[in-house]
Amino acid sequence: MHRDTRRMTLTYQGETITFGMPGWYCDTSEASIHSGQDMKVSDRMLNLLKARAEGLLQPEEIRRIRKRLGLTQADAGVLIGGGKRAFQKYETGDLLPSRAISSALMLLDHDPEALAVLRRVHRDSGAKGSVTSTSAQRL
Repeated sequence: MHRDTRRMTLTYQGETITFGMPGWYCDTSEASIHSGQDMKVSDRMLNLLKARAEGLLQPEEIRRIRKRLGLTQADAGVLIGGGKRAFQKYETGDLLPSRAISSALMLLDHDPEALAVLRRVHRDSGAKGSVTSTSAQRL
């Protein structure tokens, strides 16, 4: 066996994606071995494919919107939902965002001023999870 990257194609609900899949490949058969790190590649590609097929935001769109709103990943997770580490996972493709998260981000992308509503609700509810001082100043 030798270390290589081979083309792999995944299909989900009529959508297809082809990518390079790293792993250990046999020279004489189709056998292969994939580490946990190798499997992250296919997991991320499957999440990307599902996002496309289901009309959810893709990782680069999530990152773009979060940055446009001036939020850290942790602040976005607290204010928009999912928890402090959720946006890190959404933006790497490790976690598929829910329909609700995608919808909220699309609305905030269309109307960034609406973020003030989420900040007010968060502040008034005494919700757990802190928003950084830079973000809190914009309340």
